[in-house]
Amino acid sequence: MKTSPEGYRVAVVGASSLLGKELQNVLGERHFPFSRLVTFSDEEDEPELPILDLDEGPPITVPDENVTASDLDFVFIAARYRNMPAFLNPASSSQGPPPCFVIDLSTGALAEETPETPLQRRIVRVPFLDHSFPISETAEGGAGKFYVGARPATIVISTLLLRLGARFRLTRAVAHVFASVSEIGSRGIDELQKQTVNLLSFQKIPRKVFGAQLAFNLLSRPSGTSRGELLVLENGLRRQLQDYLHGRVPLPALRLLQVPVFHSLAVSLYVETDPPTAPEKAGVALMGERIDLRRPTHDSPTPVEAAGSDEILVDSVTADHDHPGGLWIWAVADNLRLAAVNAVEIAESLRQRAG
Repeated sequence: MKTSPEGYRVAVVGASSLLGKELQNVLGERHFPFSRLVTFSDEEDEPELPILDLDEGPPITVPDENVTASDLDFVFIAARYRNMPAFLNPASSSQGPPPCFVIDLSTGALAEETPETPLQRRIVRVPFLDHSFPISETAEGGAGKFYVGARPATIVISTLLLRLGARFRLTRAVAHVFASVSEIGSRGIDELQKQTVNLLSFQKIPRKVFGAQLAFNLLSRPSGTSRGELLVLENGLRRQLQDYLHGRVPLPALRLLQVPVFHSLAVSLYVETDPPTAPEKAGVALMGERIDLRRPTHDSPTPVEAAGSDEILVDSVTADHDHPGGLWIWAVADNLRLAAVNAVEIAESLRQRAG
């Protein structure tokens, strides 16, 4: 990896998205050493050309074709971008992987990849878990240039299951994921806000994003005229869990529900152990980096409390009264924050590996 003396050359694709903005905040907060930050924005009120921030005055714009993979060390993909930069086009990767590392946080921005291109061989990473529960390079497909920044629900579910599985024999798992509209992006937030206001004033509500009323409601699958984002999120989560858990623990039965919440993420996880495990022992097994476990005497954590936190807030584990060995776990997290921090930690781990 070539770097300038001042630091790394970094690009953020989808920089004006909610996740893109959070990612840039985290890069700054963690003092990631970059000498150049190239941002590709795709919102209507944002410029369509890349912006080069050299920390030497106001940003300047350059044409897309003037930015190549050899000009960069790290590329973060924070959102599906209407016109993917040329150097990330699967057709341009036929000569082999680019010299830069690509970390994809989106729900599949590089969906056009084919089995013949290196883009197909991407690795799901959660660095703070990888240290304790490593996957061999053979299982990962070998070291590569393309990495997947795990979705927040993948991080939460994997953390809970892997830590429990390290101490107890898990026989079954079921996860309900309650996704906020920020998982879809600013379009989802805007439509939920308009639906809420219009319903309170007895006006017709917009349905372009969700295809149905979400305000004061709950959706379990795509409806009407929606673009099917809920199904895309659920299918993407299934694939990530399969790839990342890789048979180390039972794959959970999964259901994703769209809830009328603007930000954060909530997961209700049911597991069964054999032999049965006391809830207190399960709680001890969950303790560790990135987990904030509540005591039974404290209130259950809520999505509002998780806002702005790097931690996964976990309620005290409870036993299922009708199923021996059954345990219930409630966890909440700031979805945007968790995904952004994980992506930057991937880049930090790659820096260390590159020496």
